[in-house]
Amino acid sequence: MVAKAQVLEEEKLPVAPAKDSVAASEVSLYRNVLKIKNEHTLENLGIAFYDAQTTIQWAYNGDQYFHAASTMKLAVLLGVFRQVERGELSLEAAVHIRNRFTSIVNQQPFMLDLGRDADPDVYGHLGRTLTIRELAYWMITKSSNLATNLLVEVVGVPTIQHALDELEIDGVRILRGVEDQAAFEAGLNNEVTANGLLKMLRLIADGRAYSKVASDEMLNIMLEQQYRSGIPAGLPKAARVAHKTGNISTVHHDAGIVFVEDRKPYVLVILTQFPAESARGTAVADVSRDIYNTIAGMTYE
Repeated sequence: MVAKAQVLEEEKLPVAPAKDSVAASEVSLYRNVLKIKNEHTLENLGIAFYDAQTTIQWAYNGDQYFHAASTMKLAVLLGVFRQVERGELSLEAAVHIRNRFTSIVNQQPFMLDLGRDADPDVYGHLGRTLTIRELAYWMITKSSNLATNLLVEVVGVPTIQHALDELEIDGVRILRGVEDQAAFEAGLNNEVTANGLLKMLRLIADGRAYSKVASDEMLNIMLEQQYRSGIPAGLPKAARVAHKTGNISTVHHDAGIVFVEDRKPYVLVILTQFPAESARGTAVADVSRDIYNTIAGMTYE
């Protein structure tokens, strides 16, 4: 008969954190979140995280809707890979690069403002082509608005929303591409919740966003993210984060999958809204740091 201790060693079963440690950590998180919210004079704060190592899930205002900003690009990415998995789209398909789109409100044409786009590089290909794969890469890693709107037109908003519904991702509403001013003025905006984005990222992290291959492709793109002032800024340098930021004048978001050595990853979403007269600040990084320290400080049975 094999001894119980030997079985545990061979299977390397995870050890659960002590219940009192989890309870104390949740109380500490709540207090620290309120402190960060007040220190940064945030109007709204939404947080959701899931730790695959301990299976602990925690949220603060997890179902509160926020203007999505560029976190909506994760939903576009999901829609793209849905079509790829179904054989209806090739990652190597060429897309003509142009800066002319149609408003969902009045069907009038509009152009994106180069000065407002985080990635001017795609504009260098105007009149030429880029592949779906290249557009998806620039949409996520440099948050290219031009790449985003081109992909939205290729895939279609109904397909993107259908992908979310198909995977039972509640709390993410996609109505349009970016910089549709007429739609913005009509109050037609993309919206997300922390819990909604958490569900999407958990599916990707678990290899269940349509397939393991599709999930890994999306994960690898997100790992190349070039804007790191959010979640990564609150972590040790050795940590790797597959994530997507979202910034406009009054919101700063980050949603990602955090890989730390010698443990399973955890998924973290931080959504912040602040007054127009305030600077963006470091609230997202501060929350990220607090979450990491809390998880790292848990005692185990």
